[in-house]
Amino acid sequence: MPNVSILDMTGKKVGDMSLNDAIFGIEPNAVVMHMAVVNYLANQRQGTQSTLTRSEVSGGGRKPWRQKGTGHARQGSIRATQWIHGGIALGPKPRDYSYTLNKKVKKLALKSALSDKVANNALIVLDDLVLDSYKTKTVVDCLKAIGAAKKTLLVIEDNKFAVKSAANIPGVKTAGVNTINTYDIINADTLVLVKNAALKIEEVYA
Repeated sequence: MPNVSILDMTGKKVGDMSLNDAIFGIEPNAVVMHMAVVNYLANQRQGTQSTLTRSEVSGGGRKPWRQKGTGHARQGSIRATQWIHGGIALGPKPRDYSYTLNKKVKKLALKSALSDKVANNALIVLDDLVLDSYKTKTVVDCLKAIGAAKKTLLVIEDNKFAVKSAANIPGVKTAGVNTINTYDIINADTLVLVKNAALKIEEVYA
């Protein structure tokens, strides 16, 4: 079982924690993690880009000149696709890019990402994040004391003060046990788990 130190908010070691091998000690599967990241990014796409076809562009109802005898190429509308200000042929239209991954694949990707953080000493377990008001400076000082990198994912259980306090710190993102995903874990340089959240992850994903 991987062992990690438990730190308090001042960066002082207050104990050790043995992490579950089935979640934090597996061989990371790079292919599955890549699949999960691509899926996450695809699901974030809005797909709202749109262009006007020739039937949607205003004007162009009248034939610009007679069919024969002018010396011009024949034209039926000034809103055909070859005209300036004409419609767009085969342009993008609103669409849904999202798709689903197999649950087992998503679960394996998450475990792989967590195990990768442990293997690279990029996981920190925090004893508790005690806040009784909205105080960004307290969270900043805490992250600095425990040696978290600039890009940090902070996983906590229900704590509205911590979530709001960390919301405007550049590079810091918060997540709950039920909202963590492979992309956020990989994207962060340091993963900080509050002890209760770490235990909950083991309970949910074991």
